[in-house]
Amino acid sequence: MLKTRQCLLGIRTFLGVTSRIWGFILYILRKHLRTVIQYQTVRYDTLPLSPISRNRLNAVKRKILVLDLDETLIHSHHDGVLRPTVRPGTPPDFILKVNTHTSTCSEFGGVVSQWYELVVFTASMEIYGSAVADKLDNNRNILKRRYYRQHCTLDLGSYIKDLSVVHKDLSSIVILDNSPGAYRSHPDNAIPIKSWFSDPSDTALLNLLPMLDALRFTADIRSVLSRNLHQHRLW
Repeated sequence: MLKTRQCLLGIRTFLGVTSRIWGFILYILRKHLRTVIQYQTVRYDTLPLSPISRNRLNAVKRKILVLDLDETLIHSHHDGVLRPTVRPGTPPDFILKVNTHTSTCSEFGGVVSQWYELVVFTASMEIYGSAVADKLDNNRNILKRRYYRQHCTLDLGSYIKDLSVVHKDLSSIVILDNSPGAYRSHPDNAIPIKSWFSDPSDTALLNLLPMLDALRFTADIRSVLSRNLHQHRLW
């Protein structure tokens, strides 16, 4: 009887350990599968347009896509080293490290530049924004038009991006920005996106490709984006 109980106890212990190991293996497999599926779902193949689609596209104006920089395309942070203020021509007081989701930004820019005229509009100072835009453009000449802090409107301590500075016809302008306050003058022209903080698995930009592909066929992008206003409170 004692040996039987010991045998049963040993079997229970073995089954318990096996169950935990198997549970851990399933957790790893599910996590890996989610990652694989995540990257598979954002693949977007640009196929030749049908004659009907081509005629429709020729009948409407080419759209302008206005892109924010910080926390939308890139994330920058202080290097943590304090330096004393010195005279001009000497090393800077501090250095900002700029992180970009290189492969994602490259793929996103390469695709949407075929559909839209791309414009950078950042509330950052020009000396910073210009250098970041140069890095993102990478000699592809797809980010030629750029607007900086001096082109924004200061309102109650925050910088507002006036899209009429970019183009008077607001029916053909889309702004992609993580900050709803930046485009509060033109919510009908905006696509909200969550802030990016150097997460290599973030695919929010690529997830927007189908929507951006479809928007270029509209006569007035506001007829579509005005239905999306409830989304602007999420970010």
